[in-house]
Amino acid sequence: MYYVALIPPPPVSGDVLKWKKWMEDRFGCVVAQRSPAHVTLIPPFWMKEDLEPALLESLSRFASARDPFPLRLNRFGHFRPRVIYLNVEPAPELSSLRTDLFTALFNFPVPHIGNDFTPHVTIATRDLRKKDFSEAWDRFNNMNYDKVWLCCDISLLRHNKKKWDVIATPQFR
Repeated sequence: MYYVALIPPPPVSGDVLKWKKWMEDRFGCVVAQRSPAHVTLIPPFWMKEDLEPALLESLSRFASARDPFPLRLNRFGHFRPRVIYLNVEPAPELSSLRTDLFTALFNFPVPHIGNDFTPHVTIATRDLRKKDFSEAWDRFNNMNYDKVWLCCDISLLRHNKKKWDVIATPQFR
């Protein structure tokens, strides 16, 4: 299983890891810790491992033709009653990156693109109990967070049967 994402630099990913750890300590949430902090571009998909070199080549070619762009993380959001996330502000560069990426990977078994793209960085997901949602949301809803990071690459992640590993990070031009 694979997916393609933007992975924020250490200052942001470190903040997200602290919040994920707080969710584990307070509510027992661990599912979100199986992936690094990320903004999903192409959701998880199954693919035969022998296609991986071709996928890596396509991603490298795609990335090398892209320019870096800023992404702003501001505020928190949720998909009630199980998901809490760090909000990614809409950016035309992000939307076109995602659309163009789906087009570039049409030869691979990636899922069909949908119109309902809510870019975000997950802090807690399906193991957040409904009864704990309000308390968890109160913490993040009242927290100020505003960071900008320059996206300079995309990452391909592969599931190792326990967690997600970054296996390649093609750079933008």
